[in-house]
Amino acid sequence: MKLNRTTAIVNPRPIKVVQFGEGNFLRAFIDWMIHEMNVQSDFNAGVAVVQPIPQGLGELLDAQDGLYHLLLNGIEKGELINKQMLVDCIQEVINPYEDFNAYLKLAEVDTLQFVFSNTTEAGIVYKEGDQLDTLQESFPGKLTAFLHRRFTHFNGASDKGLIILPCELIDKNGVKLQEIILQYVSDWNLGDDFVAWVKEACTFYNTLVDRIVPGYPKDRIAEIQKDLGYEDQLVVEGEQFHLFVLEGDQKIKEVLPFEKAGLNIVVTDNQAPYRERKVRILNGAHTLMVPVGLLAGIETVRENLENETVSRFINTCLTEEIIPSLPPADGLVDFKDDVLDRFRNPFIKHYLKSISLNSFPKFKTRVLPSILSFNNEKGRVPKHLLMSFAALIKLYAPSDDFQAQDNADILELLSTVWAKQNKGEISLEELVQEVLAYKTLWDQDLNDIPQLHEGVAHYLQAILNEGVTALLESELYV
Repeated sequence: MKLNRTTAIVNPRPIKVVQFGEGNFLRAFIDWMIHEMNVQSDFNAGVAVVQPIPQGLGELLDAQDGLYHLLLNGIEKGELINKQMLVDCIQEVINPYEDFNAYLKLAEVDTLQFVFSNTTEAGIVYKEGDQLDTLQESFPGKLTAFLHRRFTHFNGASDKGLIILPCELIDKNGVKLQEIILQYVSDWNLGDDFVAWVKEACTFYNTLVDRIVPGYPKDRIAEIQKDLGYEDQLVVEGEQFHLFVLEGDQKIKEVLPFEKAGLNIVVTDNQAPYRERKVRILNGAHTLMVPVGLLAGIETVRENLENETVSRFINTCLTEEIIPSLPPADGLVDFKDDVLDRFRNPFIKHYLKSISLNSFPKFKTRVLPSILSFNNEKGRVPKHLLMSFAALIKLYAPSDDFQAQDNADILELLSTVWAKQNKGEISLEELVQEVLAYKTLWDQDLNDIPQLHEGVAHYLQAILNEGVTALLESELYV
């Protein structure tokens, strides 16, 4: 039986949330939280999903009338937890690439209160060519146009401002998003009144999200659909653990009833301690293991941890290079051990290829800070993290086994340098230097860091000569 609002009887809800992104994470984290608040309190919030890029799941989600099932698996307080639920908060799906006017019309909804987003680390960026009256390329450009339509429609009413909670994994994501919006406001000459409305009527929170979401359980989907009784093409799987850290005004507790719903949400005036350890240890481990694991022929996170050689590499990265690069704090080793236990969750099959999306921006946010901090503290480069960097560059070489998904300019850069190297026009060391010199990505020339390009080139040559597995078993541990 198909899944839709005819075959599954659910109540409609007023649109209170506009959500930029329809991927697995938002559906297993934000939409699940909204669902829980709807069930456990009188929140009664519906979500309008906006597909932020041309390709996405919008059409499939729309075909199911916004409905999908969430499976939460894991161990909680020593007990095995297996939950499944029908999430019904998504009321509408809009693709602005097909109907820009419908997207702007959404800004006129009176009941709208919140904006959530997850457009990856590559999403909160400024695109110089974006204009007000034509569909913008960037997410901040789209949101600026959306806010301006709302401001205009409600004549600048202060009570029609929105609470904006970006979930992209970059530092100070709310501050950064507001800065880019105000840049567009200036570029488009939208006026001082609108500037004041954005600053005073709208509230931007910095956020940190934490839940491992493998996504669509393709290996077990036939069994799952049979058990559900529906042909749900958007089943999403996640771990039981969750944490949502909000940096900003405590007043959000008055409008988001997460305490009534029993959600693990922290509102603080300083999210830095939470963010630093989570991004550098959990997300950093995910990002550094992807190219190493894939090049070693491994498919999932758990298989990485079950492989003695790769597991030792990951643990060494965390224990000897990442944790020493962090400011001293209690509990870092315990947090690392808990993360590795979460990676070993036997109920979660998290494919490395699914994590590999936008690997270079992720490496910049999640791993590069550890490399730079380690170098500053120790006066040398962290060889295991450099080996992962080299593996990432190798992973993006032309191949029939792996097709990288990343920003177009990054894909073009890697394609160009590998083509030149294959033709003998540049050496392998010069290839590495060109990648490290790409300031558009790194915000600096990484060749200025002593020993960095030499180390990455050394390990890249070793990977080409020996393969990843042989390299892990040899000189790294001498």
